[in-house]
Amino acid sequence: MDFATQRSTRGGAYIPPLSFFSIPGEYISRQQFIPILIFLAGAAIVPAATYGVEPPLTLAEAQRRAVERSRQTLAQDSAAAASRDMAIAARRLPDPVLKFGVENLPVTGPDQFSMTGDFMTMGRIGVMQEFTRTEKRQLRAQRFEREAEQFLAQKAATVAMIQRETALAWLDRLYAEALADVLSEEAREAKLEVVAAEGAYRAGRGSQADVIAAHSAMLALEDQISEAHGRVRTAKTALGRWAGQDAADLPLAGKPAVDKLPSDPATLDAELVHHPQVTVLTKQEEIATAEARIAQADKKADWSVEVMYSQRGPAYSNMVSVGVSIPLQWDQKNRQDREFASRLARIDQARADREEALRMHRAEVRAIVVEWESGLDRVSRYEKEIIPLAKERTRAILAAYRGGKSGIADLLMGRRSEIDARIQALRIEMEVARLWAQLSFLRPDIGAATHPQGLPGGDLK
Repeated sequence: MDFATQRSTRGGAYIPPLSFFSIPGEYISRQQFIPILIFLAGAAIVPAATYGVEPPLTLAEAQRRAVERSRQTLAQDSAAAASRDMAIAARRLPDPVLKFGVENLPVTGPDQFSMTGDFMTMGRIGVMQEFTRTEKRQLRAQRFEREAEQFLAQKAATVAMIQRETALAWLDRLYAEALADVLSEEAREAKLEVVAAEGAYRAGRGSQADVIAAHSAMLALEDQISEAHGRVRTAKTALGRWAGQDAADLPLAGKPAVDKLPSDPATLDAELVHHPQVTVLTKQEEIATAEARIAQADKKADWSVEVMYSQRGPAYSNMVSVGVSIPLQWDQKNRQDREFASRLARIDQARADREEALRMHRAEVRAIVVEWESGLDRVSRYEKEIIPLAKERTRAILAAYRGGKSGIADLLMGRRSEIDARIQALRIEMEVARLWAQLSFLRPDIGAATHPQGLPGGDLK
C-alpha cells in the first residue's frame, strides 16, 4: 500500500521511523502527534533556558572578577609570605662557622712538610658561634613582620584601586549604552518627523526646506548614534581590561544607588585614617621605627665563642683552645651613633609623608563630596523640572504643527532642546556616579555593602 492510500485510509499524519519511538515505521493519529511535538519542543527549550542564558553582570560581580584576575594581589601575597619567612629566620642565631687547618708546618730543614716531626706542628679543627643578642634578633624579626604588614596594606590599596577602576569602567559602559538608547529613541521620532515633512510637502502644506531640515536633523542624530556606539565599544574594552572580555560582553544589571554613600560624609574625614594608601605609609613609619630600634641595639656588640681542637705528633700532647671575640666599637660617635641618627631621621620622613598624604586625601574627598552633592541637586532639577518642561514644550509645538500653527523648524528646534536636556541629564548623572564610585571604594571593605545586586530596573533615561 502506498503512502497516498495509507493516508486516505487511516486519516492520520505520517511520521518517519525514529529510533526513540517505540513504534518504528508506524502511523499515528493527529491527536497523538500534537502532544509529542509539544513534548519535544519543551525538551529542547528547557535546557536552553536553563543553561544558555547568563545572568546580567552586576557591579559587584564585575569587581569580584577583576580582583580574582589581578596578578598584583598575588605578587603582594608572595611578598608578604617572603617577609614572614625572613622574620622566622631573623629570630635564629647565625650559623656556626667550621674552622680547620694546619699550624706551624715546617717548610725547610729535615722536618720539611712533616706533620709529626716538630712539636709546634698541629692540625686543628674547631667551631665558632656568634651569639647575637636576643633583643636584636627579636627586633629584626619585628622589622620583617612590619614589612609583611606593609605588603598586605599595599594589597588592600590595590584591591580598592581595582574595585574603583572597575566601577568606573562599568558605569562608563552603563551610561554609554543609556545614551545610545536615548539617541535611538529620538531617531525613531525623527524618522516620523521626516515622513510628516514629506507628506506635508506633497500636500502643499510645507516647503522643500522643511523636508531638508528634517533630513538634516535625522542625519545629525545618526551621526551622534554612531559616536555613541563607538563609546560603548570603547567602554566594553575598558571594562574587559579589568573584568575580562567575556564578562565585558555580558548585559549589565541595573545601576547602583549612586545617591547614597556607604559612610556618612561627615565621618569620612575620620575614616580616612584607615585609607589604604595612608595605611601603607603608616606601615612604612613602623618599619622605620623598627630599623631605628635595631640601630640602637647594634650599639651593644655581640660576642663570638670559638672552640678549637689541635692534634700534634704522637710524641706530643693534643690541645684544646677556647677563645672569645668581641668587636671593638671604638668610634661609636661617627659610626653607630650616626646610623642611629639616620634611622631617626627616616622616622621623621615617614611620619611627614603620612601626614601630608592624609591631608591630601582629606582635601580631595571633601572636594569630591561637594561635587557629588551638587551633582545630585542638578540631577534632581533635570528630572523634576527641566526635562518635563522640555517634553511639554515639544508636545505643545507638535500640537501646533499638526494644527498648522507652527512650522517644521519650530518642531525640530523643540525636539533638539529636549534631546539636549536628556543628554545633559545623563552626562551629569554619569559624573555623579563616577564621583560616587570614588567615594564608595576608598577602602576595599566599605564599598561592598552598597551595591550587592545593583538596582534592577533602574531607569537611566
